[in-house]
Order: sequence, then structure tokens, then C-alpha cells
Amino acid sequence: MERRSFLNLGSLALGPMLVPVCGRAVAAEELLSPMAVKFKKMLADTAMGAATSAGASYCDVRVGRYLNQFITTRDLNVENVVNTESAGVGVRVLAGGAYGFAATNDMTADGVAGAARQAVAIAKANAKLQGEAVRLAPVKGVGEVSWATPLKKDWRKVPIKDKADLLIAANKAGFDAGANFMRSVLFQVNQQKYFASTDGSYIDQDIHRIWMPITATAVDKATNKFRSRDGLSTPVGMGYEYFDGRPEDKIKAAGGVATLYKASYDPIEDARAAGRHAREKLTAKSVEPGKYDLVLSPEHLWLTIHESVGHPTELDRVLGYEANYAGTSFATLDKWQSKKFKYGAERVNIVADKTIPGSLGAVGFDDEGVKCKTWDIVKDGVLVNYQATRDQVHMLGEAESQGCSYADSWASVQFQRMPNVSLSAGKAALTPDEMIKDVKKGIYIIGAGSFSIDQQRYNFQFGGQLFFEIKDGKLGAQLEDVAYQSNTTEFWNACSALCDASDWRMGGSFFDGKGQPSQSSAVSHGSPTARFNGVNVINTARKIA
Repeated sequence: MERRSFLNLGSLALGPMLVPVCGRAVAAEELLSPMAVKFKKMLADTAMGAATSAGASYCDVRVGRYLNQFITTRDLNVENVVNTESAGVGVRVLAGGAYGFAATNDMTADGVAGAARQAVAIAKANAKLQGEAVRLAPVKGVGEVSWATPLKKDWRKVPIKDKADLLIAANKAGFDAGANFMRSVLFQVNQQKYFASTDGSYIDQDIHRIWMPITATAVDKATNKFRSRDGLSTPVGMGYEYFDGRPEDKIKAAGGVATLYKASYDPIEDARAAGRHAREKLTAKSVEPGKYDLVLSPEHLWLTIHESVGHPTELDRVLGYEANYAGTSFATLDKWQSKKFKYGAERVNIVADKTIPGSLGAVGFDDEGVKCKTWDIVKDGVLVNYQATRDQVHMLGEAESQGCSYADSWASVQFQRMPNVSLSAGKAALTPDEMIKDVKKGIYIIGAGSFSIDQQRYNFQFGGQLFFEIKDGKLGAQLEDVAYQSNTTEFWNACSALCDASDWRMGGSFFDGKGQPSQSSAVSHGSPTARFNGVNVINTARKIA
């Protein structure tokens, strides 16, 4: 099997992206073939035995089977259906105080034993150059346990024709509402991950994720001007039931502009709205630059949280150990050590949580065998913690890992990755409509768009999908060419109001890149609708003199 291959899906909801297919193409029915737990345990025990015999003081083994199904459609046609499967074993060891890692797709006793001995040899070579020994926070072995994403409808059992019909129906709804071009994609992922370590853990996990991005484009044929609106779907950690569209879960955003679902999603309704909004954008008023109070929906704010809070509080970036994929972090240890660094206003509480049902980051245990949990990153506006793994937490004076280790493949070494990082809801009852009534001059922004942020995750610019003028407490006409500029602390200290828990919902990144060689992970970010006062807004269509 290939270690990695790539499928170029071109321009999707969040722009051009390369999607890791991670393996060989297979027939759809092969996705349901299980790997026996006894077989995985035999491989793990063999690898750990070989590693300790070769001189390892610690060993963990990840036996992985990674399944993907991607369906792409353009207009009323199916462009591509891809099923892939990748399986193999990754072995990480400590020897002489240094890490060693090796992986193999030879899933035999001899194959994994050879990989384990190779990992030990690499660790011993590293130890000769390493100045300080790796310090792993203790983890108590949990024995043989299992965890699975709660599913009501397994996407692997749904006929491909039914999925393609749903995508085509969504595209047709967008056409009927005014779009000239439609694109929709269905991403479905199943990670079957078995972790074992010399600490005494044998953890079997079955993880599912799903996402349906949509893009509607409308064209003014007289001028050839075109505008697009991406779908507002949330990538989730759940099954195909996400598309059931249960009415009891429906939420109407401020002014009835967007209709979304907390626990399910209606792609046809969203595509219809996307087609209409794309057509309306062609005649929307271009924004006047200046200072505005911004009312930001959760479908937009998740990306700002991801870039301005999630990445800068990754401890490896803070320490300068990681600078790939957009640099290090302004949120240095001295700021945390002061215990008074104002990351945001007092109402701003940012929580890391890998246990939220339906979230992309929800698992039972991370890739170091650490049980997942919840902890504060920003408390009452003050920076109080970071995201760390077993070999990092001693730098924070903590004795227990936060469970932030992840690898995107059996062939990739695990390292620190972002958990779900979310903005807590306000404590007082407040709806988006009530929030808007207090705004004299503002803009309501829905959906994630283009963004730019500097190498320390400090100065930034964010766009969106939909922009609506707010004037004297009333939601007005659609605007275009909107982007806001700020820096991380200025922005979060400008947070003046938060809607209550009834408005809290998640967005997220299905393909979050980090590291070199690069790895991709999935992570959710929840928030309520939030208001930020006096933020600088620019017009992206105007040239600077």
C-alpha cells in the first residue's frame, strides 16, 4: 500500500485544498470488512516484546485501518466516487531518553517486530545527539477497553446512489434559487484505531466523521460578474443521520437569514438559500470602510477562534518547537506565568474539550492512550493554560497529560494537535435578535471566508460568506466586499456581548494542517453569536492609493 496519495478536489467551500486519501482504492463493500481485535492485540504484543528486548524503556503501538469515501458532484452530474483503505502499524519507543518511530504495512509478526527493532535503533541514534531526556507524564494503564462514535446510521451502509441523489438534489435546489453553477461534495471518514502501550493499555476505537460542503455561484451574464456563497454545513463526528433534518433541532439565526440544525443538517434547504444569496450578492451594496460593531454568528466565529486562540495556545508553537503551517505564537510562557494576561474581555471563556458529542475531536482516548477531558484555556478573559501532550506538561508544572496527541495515519508519528477549542455561551438570556437591537452601526456576518494571520497568530484579517448591514438596531440589506482587521488581544477584549446557551453551536475544520511532513486533523469550535465593538472594517474591492 502507498503511505500517502492525494486527490486534488480543486476549489471547494474553503478554497483549494489537497485531501489525503491515505491508501489504495477499494470497492465500497470492502469498507465494512472488520479487523479482529485479537489479531490487533497479537501484533501489538509482538511489537512491544521486540522493542523491550531491543532495549526500549517504553513502547506504544498503533494498529490502524483508515477508510474514506469521497463523492463529488458538479451541477447535475457526479464527477467522482472514491473509496480508499489504508492499514498498517506504527511503533514509537523511548530508548536512552530519546524517541524512535517506525511504521510498516507488513502486518505479520515478523513485520511488526522488525519495525519495533528499527524504532529502537533510531531512538538510540537520536539519544547520542539529544541533550535532555524525554520526560513522559505517567499514564495508568486501562487494560482492554473500547470507544466508538455514537452512530444511528452508518454511512458505509448507505448506498452510494442515495448519497449521490442527495448531492444532485441539493445542486438542483441551488439552480432553482438563482445559481448558475453548483458544486457539492460528501466526505466520509472512518478511523479504526487500536492503541497499546507498555503502560498496560489496549484501547480499540472506531471513529466516524462526515461533512458536506456546497458552493453556489451566480453570474451576471451582462457584465460577467460572478459571486459565490458556500454552504453553512458543520463537519461533525457522527453518522449519516446528520442529514435527517429533524424539525425539532431547527434554529433560526438573527432575522431568519440562515436556517441551520444543531444535531442535523438539510443540504437541500441550505443549497437553496446559497443559490438565492449568491444571486443577491451580484447587486449588494459595497461596504463603506470604517469602525463597526460586529455581530458574528457561530458559523463564522469558529474560524476566528481556530486561528486566533486554537493555534496560538498549542504549547509546541508557544515554545518554538513547531513553526510549520503559519509560525509560532505570541502567547508566550511569560504571559501565562504572569497569571494576569488579558487575552480577552472578562466575559470571554475559552474551553478545550475532546468529549463533546458530535464534535470532530471527540474520542475516548488520544493517541498516547490518555483519557480525554475538558480544561480551561482562557478563564474570565485571562490566559490560564495551553494544549499539551505527555512529554510537554511538565513544562507547565502539571503531572497529567491533557490528551492532545494525534496522528493522521498509522504511518505518521503522533504529536500535539488541537482539541476542540470553544467560546462558552453567555450566562444571561440573550438571543441574536436582541443583541442586534443594541447596535447602531454594525455588520452581521455569517459563514467562514478568506482569512490571513501573521506568523505569531496575532495580526489578522477575516472575511465571511454573508454580510448584512445593521442600522439603529435593525438588520438591513446585504453587503459585499467586507473584511475586518484586528489583532488577537484587541479583538477578544472588544467582545461586548454573548448570546446564551440556546444559541451555542459548532463549526469546524475537517482538514487542519500542521507539521512537516504535514498531517491533517479534524477539530470543532463552538460558540454562541457574539458582538465585538469598534472593529476596523475594510472594503476588499477597493484599491489602496
